[in-house]
Amino acid sequence: MRISVVADVHGNDDDLQRVAEQADHLLILGDLLDYIDYHDPRRGIIGEMFGPRAAERFAGLRAVGDFTALRTLNTELWGSVPDAPATLSEIVRARYRRICSFLPDATTVILGNVDVAADWAAVAGDRFPARDGEVIVLDGVRFGFVSGAARRRPGGPVGDSAGAAWRPYVRPRADYEAALGRVGPADVICTHVPPAIAVLRYDVVPAHTEMYAPGLVEYIDHHRPQLALFGHVHQPLSPRARRGWTECLNAGHFQRRPTPLELDTERLRAIARRGRRDQ
Repeated sequence: MRISVVADVHGNDDDLQRVAEQADHLLILGDLLDYIDYHDPRRGIIGEMFGPRAAERFAGLRAVGDFTALRTLNTELWGSVPDAPATLSEIVRARYRRICSFLPDATTVILGNVDVAADWAAVAGDRFPARDGEVIVLDGVRFGFVSGAARRRPGGPVGDSAGAAWRPYVRPRADYEAALGRVGPADVICTHVPPAIAVLRYDVVPAHTEMYAPGLVEYIDHHRPQLALFGHVHQPLSPRARRGWTECLNAGHFQRRPTPLELDTERLRAIARRGRRDQ
């Protein structure tokens, strides 16, 4: 089986549909939504709702890491909208409905920090549940999944937008670690955010380190999966790094580079057999 892996779709639905039509199985590693488009301020939810100037302000604050000012701006923007939570929810659900309209049944999804779990569940239902803290066997290969992201600090705010209508899917660290703990052994561990390895977390364009998956390095050391797949970091210092037996691999920024990462399950099974013989 050929599994096509994409991450950070951010509104590039046309190319996602093209890949979906060609894949034996499609694996999406989160961030389907285009809340802010850093390349075209006219696009994305912020650009379409509040105009390109607001989107440029938002992107500038995010680029320099001024999350206090970012939360203030976000709150001010949505404060100008009557019943902002309901308005935003309908926008998000409309985007999700379009995506679900073309996804094949052979699709597995985890959500990223930009996704909205409640709205995805309302639209996707049981057909495409957001996988979290579980293992699915695809053609004899065990894939483990954890959705969302975690707080940067144990006592920090949940997400970049606390107090506004928009709430990123950023969980308390303990919740994230508990979900990872439920996964157990897997041949491939799939998350949206990378492990706490510096070259994988560093984005060379804004020149700072991005969020990481707490407990993932420890999971890798203990369970020794063949692959750790993730996204989130759009322009990484390095798209891959080895941690012992495990190849840690960024699946790529699909919005801008719409080529999926292709996995061959027959090859993964063969590597697993050799690994077990060598242990």
